[in-house]
Amino acid sequence: MNCIRKYFPDLTPAQVSLLQQLEPLYRSWNERLNLISRKDIDRLYERHVLHSLAIARVAQFADGAKMLDAGTGGGFPGIPLSIVLPQCRFTLVDSVGKKVAAVREIASALRLQNVQVVQARAEEILQKFDFVVSRAVADLPTFTGWVWDKITPGGQSSIPNGILYLKGGDLAEELKGVRQKTSVIAISDFFDEAFFETKKIVHVKHPPKTKS
Repeated sequence: MNCIRKYFPDLTPAQVSLLQQLEPLYRSWNERLNLISRKDIDRLYERHVLHSLAIARVAQFADGAKMLDAGTGGGFPGIPLSIVLPQCRFTLVDSVGKKVAAVREIASALRLQNVQVVQARAEEILQKFDFVVSRAVADLPTFTGWVWDKITPGGQSSIPNGILYLKGGDLAEELKGVRQKTSVIAISDFFDEAFFETKKIVHVKHPPKTKS
């Protein structure tokens, strides 16, 4: 938890308590189901929780902002973000039933009132959202094709509605396949752990539609 407190010193006691509960919950579930890499469980807070929370550092999100975590897997980035961004509403989606059941139980154990967990493919979701968040579930052009029509243009947050995608490595070639406007934010600009040296957030922007 020290790395979380380092970058988020203004968390309430209730938020700190919820974040502290993540480790025993994930250790318990990982004994039954490989929610996250077993070699990473001892670095849960740095490699999964803090990595997820990088998204909370790039914008001020409007009250009531609707967020879709597409391909949530073990609940990342949606579960940590829902704790730190209680003013936002999260829908966590994955097609793998066992993972969905586990994430639903984790959200229930934490009594997260702003989280809904759904078993489905992202393409099957009918609702509209302000932001789609995810951690490298596919190459970015493919992922954008899956979710672009789920995003409401414009928005009331400090950045335009769109996709906030956590991914590492050299993204230059991949970004050539994305037709929409993008910006790339290096997570190492605000988290100084070595793990984040090559990690980035790609913001695929969905600006307001222009009037004809």
